[in-house]
Amino acid sequence: MGSDVETIQEQISNNDSTDNQILSFILGDEEYGVDILRVQEIKGWERTTNIPNSPGYVKGIINLRGAVVPIVDLRLRFSLPETTYDDSTVVIILRAFNDKEQTEKIIGVVVDGVSDVHSLNNKTLQSVPSMTGTISSEFVKGLVTIEKNMVVVLNVDHLVSIGILEDIKKSLTTDE
Repeated sequence: MGSDVETIQEQISNNDSTDNQILSFILGDEEYGVDILRVQEIKGWERTTNIPNSPGYVKGIINLRGAVVPIVDLRLRFSLPETTYDDSTVVIILRAFNDKEQTEKIIGVVVDGVSDVHSLNNKTLQSVPSMTGTISSEFVKGLVTIEKNMVVVLNVDHLVSIGILEDIKKSLTTDE
């Protein structure tokens, strides 16, 4: 991982929770963002242990300081073309809260690269238009323009709890 990632990791570690900030990252030609308070850390790609019968976008699991963490390729989850992983491939470890179960889940998402940490004014966050594309609008918190680029801000809690973990559970259960 380059010095840019280390600088961003330092910004995340030093974040005081009074700021409303997002970590932006690249997937294909688009820029996405997640609430920085949901980011646990940024790691380089490492080999995973496969999970049989899991959806194709689940790359496997890793052991992160004693916790079993599923790793998901967001490119594949959002129906973007697959890419080859290399030394520049980045995994963002996210914490998501499930209101229904009152639990916190940790998941890693593979992205093309991290961009930057941006301060976000909630007044600049635009509501999500009705979309029928590759990303369900329930997984999008809003849209924001940063330096002439439109950034899709993801709702980490919904994306992880409903959009990913429920899919994994469904794929691992068998009809009896």
